[in-house]
Amino acid sequence: MSVAGDETSARSRRRRMEIFAFLFLTAVMMPALAVAAVGSYGLAVWIYQIVAGPPGPPSRN
Repeated sequence: MSVAGDETSARSRRRRMEIFAFLFLTAVMMPALAVAAVGSYGLAVWIYQIVAGPPGPPSRN
C-alpha cells in the first residue's frame, strides 16, 4: 500500500512541476524573449541608421 501511495504522490508532484514549468514558460520566458527580440531589432536598426543615414531620398545640398 505504501508503494502505491508513493507512486501517486510522485505522479501528482510531477504534474504540479509540469504545470509550473508551463506557466513559467508562457508567463515569464516568452514575454521576455519577445521584448528582447524587439529590442534587439530596434537596436540593430538604430545602429544601421547611424552608419548609413536616415531612410528616404538623399538631401539636396
